[in-house]
Amino acid sequence: MDTSFPFADWFRNSSPYINAHRGRTFVILIEGEALREERRDALIQDLALLHTLGVRLVLVLGVRAQVREAFAHIGLEPQPHQGRFVVNQDMMAIIEREVATLRLAIEARLSLGLPNTPLHGVELTAVSGNLVMAKPLGVREGVDFIHGGEVRRIRAPAIEALLSQRALVVLPPLGYSSTGEVFDLDASEIAQQTAIALKADKLIVIGEARGLSDGDGRLQRQLAPTEAEEVAVRCPPESELARHLLAACQAARHGVARTHLISWHDHDALLGELFTRDGVGTMITRDRYEQLRRARLEDIAGLLELLNPLEEKGILIARSRERLEHAIDDYIVIDRDGMVIGCAALHPFPEAGMGELACVAVHGAYQGGARGDILLAEIEREAKRRGLSQLFSLTTHTAHWFLEHDFRLGNVDELPENRKLAYNHSRNSKVLIKQLT
Repeated sequence: MDTSFPFADWFRNSSPYINAHRGRTFVILIEGEALREERRDALIQDLALLHTLGVRLVLVLGVRAQVREAFAHIGLEPQPHQGRFVVNQDMMAIIEREVATLRLAIEARLSLGLPNTPLHGVELTAVSGNLVMAKPLGVREGVDFIHGGEVRRIRAPAIEALLSQRALVVLPPLGYSSTGEVFDLDASEIAQQTAIALKADKLIVIGEARGLSDGDGRLQRQLAPTEAEEVAVRCPPESELARHLLAACQAARHGVARTHLISWHDHDALLGELFTRDGVGTMITRDRYEQLRRARLEDIAGLLELLNPLEEKGILIARSRERLEHAIDDYIVIDRDGMVIGCAALHPFPEAGMGELACVAVHGAYQGGARGDILLAEIEREAKRRGLSQLFSLTTHTAHWFLEHDFRLGNVDELPENRKLAYNHSRNSKVLIKQLT
């Protein structure tokens, strides 16, 4: 007689994940459909289990489904614009009511100790409050959103303090302004910004979609942000999936290692995604494969795509494909999973013992880090290897950056003779010079 229990094997296989998740911070976006009364209890049991296993939880509540029903009940048709509702005073009152009703229902269930469940007696402290600061959307394309808002700031230290006290933090889709107003916010944006502000280990999104599928209907278990963005642009901008994908991609771009897309249709999805090897949804992972290397001819298209926006703004002078090909050996690039996201060039003038630092650029989605510093450091190392004693650069927009990196203001007469003759006086670029030690 076979007395084995499949559960025992599952539990053994899940133990590495139990250990890995302990002490981690998860931000979980739960859309309103997942919080309907008939689905709510099973989900809350799973959240309580995660809490018991030592996971630090921040729950972001979506209420779109409940608000739409409340609007329909009184015959109110909201005016959509750019994927958001124009929220007047009457609508805001309904939204506040639905948010309060749902939040209180969830807190009440968490306070019961979950009777008649394996987690009976587990004490959970759920805390909400003015943890999301907001600002008005204002007038967009002539449309005043009135009480529609967007996230100004997440009060991350306050949330961290609550998590450190073993509280489960609940964030409804509302934000508070410095003038005491309340604004209707997009729950996806709150989840994204909270995950970034907390440097969360995971952003988990529980919505309608069962992850993403390929053309043959097969579940795509893992995507890079660039791949997920390609799917997002094909979705209607007001759709739930588009909002979720954009939130996931932005979170990944700003340091959240993994975002999981799972469906409330599967009541086991949360545990299945977190405690099995393959998961049950789609995971969007931060594209971490980043390297600094010499440019190659096959990078020309990527360089043109990176540089064109800066050339159109007049920040950089235009460089043709032919010019890039001719000087490709002077360039270094930052390659992130096959995408050129940064570059710089060293044009040597050995007769003068100088090198020109040119074409320093970082993709807009990857600015704010240290990539510019990394490019400069590599150019300096290369200049020293070539026996050059000085770097110079010409700029019209970013002189302050060079000054912050130990360049000094110079003049055209200090440039190498050939570069002095090619100086474009109509651009009136500032000359920055750095002595290499």
